Amino acid sequence: MDDRLIVALDVPNALEGLELAKKLGDAVGFYKIGLGMLTGGGLALANELKQDHGKRIFLDMKLFDIGATVEAAVRGLAQFDLDFLTVHGDPHVVRAAKEGAAGSNLKILGVTILTSLERPDLDAGMIREGDLHEITVERAARAFEAGADGIICSPQEAAAIRALSGSGLIVTPGVRPAGADLGDQKRVETPASAIRAGADHIVVGRPVWKAEDPRKAAQNILTELATIPG
Repeated sequence: MDDRLIVALDVPNALEGLELAKKLGDAVGFYKIGLGMLTGGGLALANELKQDHGKRIFLDMKLFDIGATVEAAVRGLAQFDLDFLTVHGDPHVVRAAKEGAAGSNLKILGVTILTSLERPDLDAGMIREGDLHEITVERAARAFEAGADGIICSPQEAAAIRALSGSGLIVTPGVRPAGADLGDQKRVETPASAIRAGADHIVVGRPVWKAEDPRKAAQNILTELATIPG
């Protein structure tokens, strides 16, 4: 299995997530479980896929709070032996998350700027003026300096972040196969272009789970990635 592809299980509950994982079978070895499924048994599904099916798990919680709370939350999540966890890329959050993950194999990924946002969205949120690309790269640099194992960014910033001194893992949502519906994503690239730009992993959700044949949709993406050495 090519673990560069992470399939987002953005379905309502654990039962539907497990059914989708069964359809994908041995084609996919890495899954993302996010906030949308948290109240639908997401943690239980994460544990089942990890322990019973040998899958890698990316828990996309985007934690943000005071340091002590983030540290406690991450320490609790680290006991599930998962692989990736997202927190906001603010340095105090990253440092606290790393403390909470100490002694485990859990990788802490800092969120830079959500791939559904553009400059007007940042203005509405009172985020400082400046080019969105430059702000994203700067947030990535600060997250790495704070100890993040990796960052989340759009494929359009991957190359610049890969060029940073001390960069780590780069995981890119906002990836759509050619011709796919963009949904609420705005800064997107194809799977191959994201990997070529420097991403270690791409996250794809709706183009897989909304497909008539999810396994075939995933295999088409994997065929595209196979043209790029891992």
